[in-house]
Amino acid sequence: MSLMKFLFAVYPYICLTVFVVASWIRYDYQQYTWKTDSSMLLSKKSMVVASNLFHIGILSIFGGHFAGLVLPHGLWLGLGISDMSHQWIAISAGIVFGLMCLVGGAMLWWRRMFNPRIRATGRKNDMFVISWLMITLLLGLMTVPFSIGHANHNDPSVMLLLAEWVKSILLLNPQPELLATVDPIFRAHIFFGMTVFLIFPFTRLVHILTAPLSYVGRAYQIVRTKRRIV
Repeated sequence: MSLMKFLFAVYPYICLTVFVVASWIRYDYQQYTWKTDSSMLLSKKSMVVASNLFHIGILSIFGGHFAGLVLPHGLWLGLGISDMSHQWIAISAGIVFGLMCLVGGAMLWWRRMFNPRIRATGRKNDMFVISWLMITLLLGLMTVPFSIGHANHNDPSVMLLLAEWVKSILLLNPQPELLATVDPIFRAHIFFGMTVFLIFPFTRLVHILTAPLSYVGRAYQIVRTKRRIV
């Protein structure tokens, strides 16, 4: 088996299987560890700005990847959006939200790395996961000049090949040969992106999958002070 076939025909399924199975097991058996582990109480300086920039950026990037790579090609054409318009939308949104995520992520990385209180109470995998996300993001931003070059030559072929490869994975018909001609930086970004799903269940990233919706409908908690009885 060639490295190309392993990375882009087998490895995606390893990542997705670990993502689903390990997340399920952790939620079922280790719910106490299923939390954000926020460090805001230890240091609020720049935390709100950094956190908002990072989370808005990364969630928008994920949504953009889903819309651009997973939604049917015909849907975009049906909405009157040509392949070239689609590519310029992807480039513009990628730059805006990518830079937002980069600034916020860099602030969070610096805080976790050089704030003594955060560093002393943090875990090694917290530092690892923010570093991995930042590398993945940087690789994604490095693809932008290539995408602009393709767009300037009215060539949406790479974007279409990437979308076709993603769909081939989801349809259980992997076609790694679709990525053979794309620029190596795209393949590097894809590898790091897939690995995020692999490490996901073992990090604080799991909090993305849940929301405290039960808080909305639950009864109010009554707190009584302890009174001294004479």
